[in-house]
Parts: sequence; C-alpha cells; structure tokens
Amino acid sequence: MEGPLEHDPGRLRISDADRHRVAEILREAAGEGRLEIDELDQRLEATYAARTYADLVPITHDLPAGLAVPASREPSRVVPGPDVERHVAILGGLDRKGGWVVPRQLSVFAMMGGADLDLREAKFAAQEVTITISCFMGGAQITVPPHVNVVMEGTGIMGGYSGPGTRVPAEVDASSPTVRVRGVAIWGGVSVERKPVRPR
Repeated sequence: MEGPLEHDPGRLRISDADRHRVAEILREAAGEGRLEIDELDQRLEATYAARTYADLVPITHDLPAGLAVPASREPSRVVPGPDVERHVAILGGLDRKGGWVVPRQLSVFAMMGGADLDLREAKFAAQEVTITISCFMGGAQITVPPHVNVVMEGTGIMGGYSGPGTRVPAEVDASSPTVRVRGVAIWGGVSVERKPVRPR
C-alpha cells in the first residue's frame, strides 16, 4: 500500500542536468560574494551527492535563484546539448522531429526551400533557446507543445512571422523552457503552432 509520501514531488530523483543547474547557481552566488570559497566547495560536494529534489532545495534555499521542488512528475526537458547549430536549405528542406536536442542557438537559412521543426518530443540544451530562421522565397513551420513558452521577434518584408495561435492553449509556468524565434522573412514566412504532445 502506498503511503502519503509516495506522491511527494520532493522525493523524485534528480537528473545530472538538475545538479549542473544548482552548481551554476552556487558559482554565480560565489562570484557575487554571497558564498565564501570553502562554503562553495561544501555545497558543491553536497550537490553532486544529492539524489532527490528534497536534497537539493536546502543547498540553495538562502540564495535568490534557489531551486524549487517541481509541482508535477514531468521530467526536466533541459539536458546537456550543443550550443550552436547552423543549417542551410537551398531548393531543399530541413526536417527535425521526434527525440532531438534543440541547441542553445539554432540558425536556419532557407532560400526557395523550407524547414519543419517539431519540438513536441524534443529536449533543450538551455532553459531559453533561440531559433533564428531567415528565409527568402521560402518558409518554416515550428511546432511546439503546450508547456513551451514562445517569444516571437522576427521581421517580415513582404512576408511575416506568425503564431502561436490559441486553438491549443499554453500551459506554461516558471519551469517551462522558452523558445525565442528571430530572423528576417523576405517573400516568405515562419509560423509557430501549438499542438498536443503525440501519444507514444
């Protein structure tokens, strides 16, 4: 029989990405003078020895960017990955879908071609990633799940950037990854659409 603690999010196992994120918080705090060097070493040692979120929270509880226990059982979508990735599609296309890692900066140039980027099953190399899509007589389609925040910053010249729409509502919170979409579209377009995550 399950006791009440079986559903405690604090008892969830943490990932290496969670440990790295806390370690970065500690190093920034030390750089700002909030932690002494010996205290930094002690907390880093405790961070890499931690097994659950409940182990990590006390390590940063007195710091401005302290780690919070997740409210749900959804695993972290931020994992180690590439910083920069560049693609060119001329009279052709770029297709990414399924389980892939979105780099911190993804750049796509499409001329009389296009790109189809499906992020519903993707992981992210950072909490905020930037996708720069510039197209000339071409375009791109970006599909995101409800729990990913989207910021549109593209410029259209006889073209445009659109979305995400409201047909599938956003379900974002403070832990949601952010996708920042940038670029210039000339005689072309870039559209972002929210869709539910496909059942496995």
